[in-house]
Amino acid sequence: MNYKTQGVCSREIQFDVEDGKVTNVHYVGGCNGNTQGVAALVEGMEIHEAIRRLKGIKCGFKGTSCPDQLAIALESYLASH
Repeated sequence: MNYKTQGVCSREIQFDVEDGKVTNVHYVGGCNGNTQGVAALVEGMEIHEAIRRLKGIKCGFKGTSCPDQLAIALESYLASH
């Protein structure tokens, strides 16, 4: 799935879900080290657990963050499947 982010430095998040687990997460743009770290940490994680851990994380004064945007993207995936 490709998800266009809002309110963060990254422009898009690409990911797959296989057997209810998050795989192949890739951010387009954003803080390279941080987005690679988030992607590595959620690799193979059950989708609901990833959402629980990432939802609501903020970046500075922004109301969202790259991890929060991934949680929103995963919720969007669940809503459409």
